[in-house]
Amino acid sequence: MRIGLIGAGKVGFSLGKYLSDHGACLNGYFSRNPQSAQEAANFTGTRSYDSLEELVQDSEVLFLTVPDGCIVQVWEQLKSMQIKDKVICHCSGVLSSDVFSDKAAYLCSTYSIHPLLAVNSKLHSYKELSTALFTIEGDEDRKSEMTALISDCGNQVISLAPADKVRYHAAAVFASNLVLGLAQTAMEELQQCGFSEEAARGALAPFMMANCAHMLEHSLDGCLTGPVERADVGTVEKELECLEGDNREIYRLLSKKALKIARVKNPERDYEKLEESLS
Repeated sequence: MRIGLIGAGKVGFSLGKYLSDHGACLNGYFSRNPQSAQEAANFTGTRSYDSLEELVQDSEVLFLTVPDGCIVQVWEQLKSMQIKDKVICHCSGVLSSDVFSDKAAYLCSTYSIHPLLAVNSKLHSYKELSTALFTIEGDEDRKSEMTALISDCGNQVISLAPADKVRYHAAAVFASNLVLGLAQTAMEELQQCGFSEEAARGALAPFMMANCAHMLEHSLDGCLTGPVERADVGTVEKELECLEGDNREIYRLLSKKALKIARVKNPERDYEKLEESLS
């Protein structure tokens, strides 16, 4: 399959480089910013296109690696071109292939294909894609081909229903951006204890990394520790009394989630008093 990418940002750089390194036939890039397209083409050893129509003509598969808010705009442009029998994919985590309105009239196959990875560097994130799970959602006619394109790189691919895209993306946000929110919360409390911001970050990083490593090695209940797991009502109540505002509410709500895990780990332990304190 000859592949063209529309958009030359972090996702375009990373996905193009990853696919190319795994033997995919990558034609090149088109971008509203010709310099970005040229940089992406240089990075992947492919071609920079001055014309979107020419890229479409040369490609069997088109990946729209543009911001979510630009996908419909690009689709409207593509609808005026010869896209019959083409495969058109976007890489949004939250939008489904339904964003390609009246797609049946254009006799093309449309998909959303998303790597479960925080792509934060256009030059380095491609190295992390080998560890990422990909999700695919869209038409059935060529889904097996598009799944194989990714699975042949060594990645696990899971098929989603269109209605599940928003919930899937929310789960990804919990595991990525909101973890940073938790780190910020912990840093704020350490700074209240006299830590500098740098010292707080340095102290928390290995602690959080170790917890993630334990989660990968064991089940959630297998690596849960702390006052909630022990049903240490006194410690939990003291900490709730010490904390204020949003940080107190974050502690309370996440402790209720941890309590669910604790009940699985210790079905014989009495957690009733702790549940009352957290309510």
